[in-house]
Amino acid sequence: MARPLADLLAANIHQHIATSGIAPGTRLPERMLAEQFNVSRSPVREALKRLAAQEIVFAHPDGGYAVAAAASKATVDADESNDGDDDEATYLAIAEDRLAGTLADRFTENELIRRYGVTRAQLNAILRRMAQEGWIERRPGHGWMFLPVLTSAETYRQGYRYRLLIESAGVMEPTFRLDREALLRCRAEQEALVNGGVRTASPAALFDANSRLHETIAACSGNLFILEGLRRLDRLRRLMEYRKAVDRDQAERRCREHLTLIDLLLADQREAAADFLKLHLHNAAREKASD
Repeated sequence: MARPLADLLAANIHQHIATSGIAPGTRLPERMLAEQFNVSRSPVREALKRLAAQEIVFAHPDGGYAVAAAASKATVDADESNDGDDDEATYLAIAEDRLAGTLADRFTENELIRRYGVTRAQLNAILRRMAQEGWIERRPGHGWMFLPVLTSAETYRQGYRYRLLIESAGVMEPTFRLDREALLRCRAEQEALVNGGVRTASPAALFDANSRLHETIAACSGNLFILEGLRRLDRLRRLMEYRKAVDRDQAERRCREHLTLIDLLLADQREAAADFLKLHLHNAAREKASD
């Protein structure tokens, strides 16, 4: 029997805390978790209550919940952990097969169940994630279809050149308004990665944390075209990022650069932040193009 949504969500949040290396005391806003897992705030609230009962999180004096000190020592239930590992492996296998051209544009759930040896419940969870991330959609009536993604080294490089054009320009937009609270949440996440989390985080977790920061900065621009352009590109390049081997030293260096970028923005040094962002993206493109 399928577990209630709040139970599944609690396991996912716990796994997110563990793999991202989020520091004890870090606040866990309901809205942020709801957006990340594509659910309403009500099941997030119930999931956090369950985690509080397990002492993974605690009720913060100012409201909401924060990561407990015991969270780093606690482990996810063995069956849940194994299920999560299996789901992640299947998810990445589908991504790899799609990029390799061995999966047709259109497919059914039964075809994937036979191909990857997963249960229908496991596949449904994976399909929900893929749909949320924007690289599949349900077909009218029956089955699913893959949406366009970047599939070649050249289109991948073009994506970075596009980012060089729009992201730093967004910082200098006259409509730029700093969302301090959102940037501080990103800072806590990046700091947790620098403090060891980057060594164990999955490629998906690293991609999500880093794209969340860049999209947060784009949102501050006040220019919807910059924000939506970056979001669309992130959906397109997601699978290419998963396919690349993760160089943990490079990943840590990029996270440290993220902290510098955030601090420049928090100090209202926008011109310096825009210049630093250009350099950061140029270096990232050069490193990843050589992977």
